[in-house]
Amino acid sequence: MKVRAKQNERFVWSVRVALSVLSLLFLNACAAKPNPGAPRSNEPPYPVLMTQTTERRDAALAAWTRFTTEQGITNAPQPELQPVTATLRSLPALTGTPIYLPKVGQAATMTEEDTRESLRRFLTSISDLVGAQPQQLSLVQRADLADGTKKARYEQRPFRYSLRGGYGVLEITFAPDRRVIQITSTCIPEIEQLQRAGAGIRPKLTADKVAEQITGKTFTYTDSTGNHQTFTVAKGDALAVRELVIYPTPRASDSSVLEFHLVWEISVGPASNQRTIYLDAVTNEIITAT
Repeated sequence: MKVRAKQNERFVWSVRVALSVLSLLFLNACAAKPNPGAPRSNEPPYPVLMTQTTERRDAALAAWTRFTTEQGITNAPQPELQPVTATLRSLPALTGTPIYLPKVGQAATMTEEDTRESLRRFLTSISDLVGAQPQQLSLVQRADLADGTKKARYEQRPFRYSLRGGYGVLEITFAPDRRVIQITSTCIPEIEQLQRAGAGIRPKLTADKVAEQITGKTFTYTDSTGNHQTFTVAKGDALAVRELVIYPTPRASDSSVLEFHLVWEISVGPASNQRTIYLDAVTNEIITAT
């Protein structure tokens, strides 16, 4: 009888412990209600960020010193650099020895083929200054301007999607005698780090659902005269979801931070008065409109 009594006591004690554990688990579950707006643990932080650093600027200025020294220029003044990316924004006024494109061919004036080869070689020498390796750049325009100068325009294509917002563009202006007059770059450096940070980011909606998302929304754009205008996307408006793009934009509250958004590029309205909307593919917020 004593043995059976002890067994009953152990059984009752076990049941009480189990009930206590279940009660704690239930209370914790109620207290830790999930936040539907919070990022999931398996999702990367969004948007991807690039922060302005002294190290990036110092590296660009060191690259400038190496480059100008190779060009035979000593004590060259510092160039103007882009914010955050620290790529070339504008060349300084150089007195004495100018910057030249490499000479290709034997003729006094290079042929178009020679010019393109010269530009390809030049890109290698300035890659650290423009923020892009030659293999990331595609020549999209080679023009002879009205003032006698020539211009080469490149687009940087480092991501799966194209860059927008004025980023990813390199322009080189030069004279017929190969003198480089201006270099301007909005290319994005440190691509590998950005690609790793953005791995796993996916659009929340498919293209066919995007049109439904923006119908009825009002957006603001700047017209050709510089005035701000508003437009509401009405049901039945001509609308085309073009493609996914990467849209870098300075953070509104801190211009030393560049945000990289995955964005749907959407055209709205007839061809005679067409507007382009950039809708964040992750948050479904309008980033900008043109």
